[in-house]
Amino acid sequence: MCHPTASYPWYRGSYGSNVSDYGGVCNIVKICIKNGRVINPSTKYDKVSDVWIDGKKIISTGKKPAGFIAKKVIDATNQIVCPGFIDLGSYLQEPGYEHKATIASEAKAAAAGGFTSICCMPKTNPVIDTPAVVELIKERARGIATPKIYCIGALTEGLKGQVLAEMSALREIGCVGVSNAREAIQDTVVLKNSLEYAASIDLTVFMSCEDPWLAKGGSMHDGLVSTKKGLVGIPSSAELIALSKVLILVEQTGAKIHFQALSAGRSVKYISDARQKGLPVSCDVSISHVNLCDQDISDYDSNYHVRPPLRSRKDKNALINGLKKGQVDAISPHHEPQDADSKATTFSSSEPGISSYDTFLSLLWALVRNGQLTESRAIDLVSSAPGKALGKGDNGITVGDVADICVFDPNLIWTSHSNNIISRGKNTPFLNREMTGKVTHTIADGQIIYAGS
Repeated sequence: MCHPTASYPWYRGSYGSNVSDYGGVCNIVKICIKNGRVINPSTKYDKVSDVWIDGKKIISTGKKPAGFIAKKVIDATNQIVCPGFIDLGSYLQEPGYEHKATIASEAKAAAAGGFTSICCMPKTNPVIDTPAVVELIKERARGIATPKIYCIGALTEGLKGQVLAEMSALREIGCVGVSNAREAIQDTVVLKNSLEYAASIDLTVFMSCEDPWLAKGGSMHDGLVSTKKGLVGIPSSAELIALSKVLILVEQTGAKIHFQALSAGRSVKYISDARQKGLPVSCDVSISHVNLCDQDISDYDSNYHVRPPLRSRKDKNALINGLKKGQVDAISPHHEPQDADSKATTFSSSEPGISSYDTFLSLLWALVRNGQLTESRAIDLVSSAPGKALGKGDNGITVGDVADICVFDPNLIWTSHSNNIISRGKNTPFLNREMTGKVTHTIADGQIIYAGS
């Protein structure tokens, strides 16, 4: 099997068996996507059209280019053709936690979910705090069918919140940003210094906000449901206080911050107010937090255990309203696969995290079917908007654009089972549920990296 080389900052493998019928291993072929409804939010293009791909680029939308002979034709009748999805931060678990998942298993799941780019969080073992670990991830991404994989480096060494990581070296090797994952930096001086360092080299900080003292011992939202269940709750103030501290330091340092997985409704207002002051901040919400709230938690099912916790229905609705108004920039999977043993315990003792690549499109389109988002806005929130947050510009479907494309059937009904979830992590509260909407093809850099059966 050949291994195409890749320059930083992204790493790509070769084709896997799921695309062996599309021109052979490592061949880039001419592709025509026919009769699909093309939705390109950045240009407000929305019409039934053909898309013509040659090499890595889109060379025409609509009219067939002169002399073009497609090696592969994808019939997208009654399907939607849109820009490929971009994941702003998930836990791929490799290196170090391969008993939970691997880069190969999760990259395949991401491709099946319509993702053409995914960001790997630094909570690995070893932590992504040196160029050597980035090289290791690049090497392990070779030889598999995969979206583009971007690394988010560590903000502090070992994510311990004590010594700043070598951010310049991480930036040089291709990291698109830095983060301390969900590990709080308790020393405010270290936090301030880390933001100053990142600002000095124009590196985005991906920030999760939770006060460790207010969250200590908690496993779900602090409210009526947690009281009824007898579980220690995590108040919204844990997020709001931590977020406020970071915003104050952003005013002082000028650091670019992308806040990940907001859960509290008031957080949206805090960030909106900060932007009105001209602060360089953006934010996303997870697909789980706009589809579920604490009242949905079934008994003590640990598959609902996630950090930050699922909050109240009022919070969920505020997050969705923020998406509508443009106050929240993106929706991300915040995919975190866990092995069965990590969830086969009490709710509070289980490892947090939801496996969300496989169900992402269905849950996204549920927001459309429920009238909470328009089709164009939903697609923008998972493609062009996260591309801007990464500093990559618009991710679109126009002539000259890189062919990063998702094709999906919005009306296909399927049932999620452990045997058809591609991710190694089966830890989803949507297991054994009837879902609507399924990705049929994913194309990254002009290569078909997923083709549904």
